[in-house]
Amino acid sequence: MATVTHVRTIKFVAEILEEDVELLQAIVSNDDNLSYGSIISVYTGDDESMTALTDDGMEELEQMLSHARRSTDEWNDFLDSFVDDKELIARIKAKSPR
Repeated sequence: MATVTHVRTIKFVAEILEEDVELLQAIVSNDDNLSYGSIISVYTGDDESMTALTDDGMEELEQMLSHARRSTDEWNDFLDSFVDDKELIARIKAKSPR
């Protein structure tokens, strides 16, 4: 495995992938959703941290979302499985799955 030399914040990943940052945060909040080592916690203070992804993590997340969007039913099932926040699910479902 190659050494990780940089990571991208979840907010930056959302901008790159043109995704809702809250959706990505919901997905990566469970570190079992991506391969081990793909999700990095960066501590910025005593009680402050931010989530970041490696290149592999970003690619894995992008593929996961692409697969989920193959049909409306798959997209809705994906959201129901990976997101616990009902308001977020409703907001994301109101948008086109692309």
